[in-house]
Amino acid sequence: MALFRTSFYSDCHQRMVRVNVLIPSDTRLPPGGKRDWGPYRTLYLLHGYTGNCESWLTRSLIRQMSEQFNIAVVMPDGINGFYVDQPHSAIQGSCYIAQELVTFTRRTFPLSGKREDTLIAGFSMGAYGSIYNSLKYGDVFGHTIALSPPVKVLRYESEHEPKDIEFKQTSEYFETLHGDITKVYETDRNLAFHAKQILDSGKPLTNLYLACGYNDSLVPENRELHEQLRAMGFPHVYEEGPGTHDWPFFNGFLYRGLVRLLGKPELPTHPFWVEKTDYVI
Repeated sequence: MALFRTSFYSDCHQRMVRVNVLIPSDTRLPPGGKRDWGPYRTLYLLHGYTGNCESWLTRSLIRQMSEQFNIAVVMPDGINGFYVDQPHSAIQGSCYIAQELVTFTRRTFPLSGKREDTLIAGFSMGAYGSIYNSLKYGDVFGHTIALSPPVKVLRYESEHEPKDIEFKQTSEYFETLHGDITKVYETDRNLAFHAKQILDSGKPLTNLYLACGYNDSLVPENRELHEQLRAMGFPHVYEEGPGTHDWPFFNGFLYRGLVRLLGKPELPTHPFWVEKTDYVI
């Protein structure tokens, strides 16, 4: 497994940005095995709020999954911006993820340029960004895995009483992200509204897999999104399972999502594997 930690200048962010890339080009082969040099199917993998481009590398099993599914993985920085273009800021997160980052990585690494070979996934804030950008850029991202997205666009009780003091998500923060928050639910920042727009437009639809844990506080809004998508006829798969907003759930359901989209990988026999023999302890 080859790991590249790099940075490049982003016009969309007006600064240098970091990105980590996994390329399964040096995976150990069985005797007589043939090495695959690409072009690789690619997973653009987005982290959650307070995270960075190291989050998936240090907290998940993404290296093993990259090898098992023979898929390249691109992990950018999201800088707590929900991967959207901020209307009054130099931070253009959607432009960066779906256009600039895809172009840069395809020109730099042996990645497939095909829509059907290009996936986007994430957890929490990254799940919101995955759905949002795969709807907006359905011609780029053929498949989407969204794990526990915060579907509700505004997450505070009032201007002076933020719902989450720890994360400081006040009305000013959401105005920075979305602009006029009095009209935000009638824009594409509302995922259900956005999905209906794309469905009605006839544009390409991403192959959407959505999952949330039974014990996650975000499960009510994920169920609501599922029902809204089903009512409008937007094709998708929604699953729930044991777990909360944590890495054991994200690891397990990222794997489930990849199996659904790509099929179960054929794993090579482990070099230390032997059949059970009679023995005495």
